[in-house]
Amino acid sequence: MSGAPLHVDDRLSGIVPRLRERLRDDAVHPRKGRVRQVVGVVIHAAVDEVRLGEICELVDPKTGRRAKAEVVGIADEEAILVPLGDLTGLSSLTEVIPTGRDLRIPVGPGLLGRVISALGEPLDNAPWPPEGIEGTYPVHAYPPPPLSRVLISEPIQLGVRALDGFLSCARGQRLGIFGEPGVGKSILLADIVRGTDADVAVVALVGERGREVREFVERQLSSEGRARTVIVAATSDRPAIERVKAAYVATTIAEYFRDQGKHVLLAMDNITRFARAQREIGLASGEPPTRRGFPSSLFAALPKLLERSGPGEHGSITGLYSVLTEGDSTLDPVAEELQALLDGHVFLSTDLARRDHFPAIDVLRSRSRLMESIISPEHRAAAGKLRALLARYADVELLLRVGEYEKGSDPIADEAIEKIDRINDFLRQAPSTWETMARTRKRLQEIADEGS
Repeated sequence: MSGAPLHVDDRLSGIVPRLRERLRDDAVHPRKGRVRQVVGVVIHAAVDEVRLGEICELVDPKTGRRAKAEVVGIADEEAILVPLGDLTGLSSLTEVIPTGRDLRIPVGPGLLGRVISALGEPLDNAPWPPEGIEGTYPVHAYPPPPLSRVLISEPIQLGVRALDGFLSCARGQRLGIFGEPGVGKSILLADIVRGTDADVAVVALVGERGREVREFVERQLSSEGRARTVIVAATSDRPAIERVKAAYVATTIAEYFRDQGKHVLLAMDNITRFARAQREIGLASGEPPTRRGFPSSLFAALPKLLERSGPGEHGSITGLYSVLTEGDSTLDPVAEELQALLDGHVFLSTDLARRDHFPAIDVLRSRSRLMESIISPEHRAAAGKLRALLARYADVELLLRVGEYEKGSDPIADEAIEKIDRINDFLRQAPSTWETMARTRKRLQEIADEGS
């Protein structure tokens, strides 16, 4: 071989100038790709060096249309993107420009009292950005490490007697509210937001009707309640990715206030529409369906979203998730999965709703898994006694209706029949009203002790 050997320093001296030239060229001419195909709600684009979760700019040179999209998949040397907004105006000439950034939203106390979109933009026509914004948080984040979470030890007031009395919820607990359409899930959540003693409330309206957003803000929330509430809304007409992001953005805002040491109530109405939007994106991206048409990515996304709520190192996020069910919830894979993931479940009854019994909470089917660890022995005894009386009354109700029950044959059934009206009065509560935890416990004890 001729010539002197090439040393490592010589090779580096050739690489460094080329790297500098590449960086300088990227700064002047950003990396670009081109839209290749648009199928349903997803875009296939030929673009190099993108990663999952990265935000790309979509720019159509002919129409001037600009939009953002998120990379949700990579296949056959193409990036699969979902636009954060409407597809109208995009074409085969549309350029795809990677930004190198993930989606982030502004956070700070200035968000209190505001209504924002799933992209962190204002929906209430007030000045933006508001005063009191302290920075940004990533929309996708990891839950706190398990051993950094404080132990759950105290209840949170929800303001609804049936919940605080029979299904007491802890600070940092995650509770599901299950029910068919029309049984009052949204109204119940609004009453809880109004009556809770949490420091801050964050409400996610996912896939709701457009009129319901303004009704929730102006009719169902008091002025005092709105002042400590942040509302994130993505109505049913918005793209699937926005309905998905609404759940993540609301959780991110709740995490910010938790990190400030606050006790936060996160109310999501509803997580079923989050699941359906996630299914829409997954199927359009080419993912095969698994359980009743839902792709496997949904069942990986649910625990990642839900685990972000709960107690933190200082503050806490108490998560209330309404779940839309259709008929037998055991045949609904989303409802079934959520029952396994959450720390309790509240079932709303269509039969009670038909009787004009609101909130239509079926106490006997519902359960708070953490109630026993946060209430006093007196509260536990009173709630247990009245729950037993409700169960016994359900056993003899048919006999009462047909006139076959004989008084004196069962002392517990006699007591249940005697007290059933008072118990039902306790369980009924007019909309837009709330009650303190102390008053709820007192009334519960009075009914349990009556006649003893």
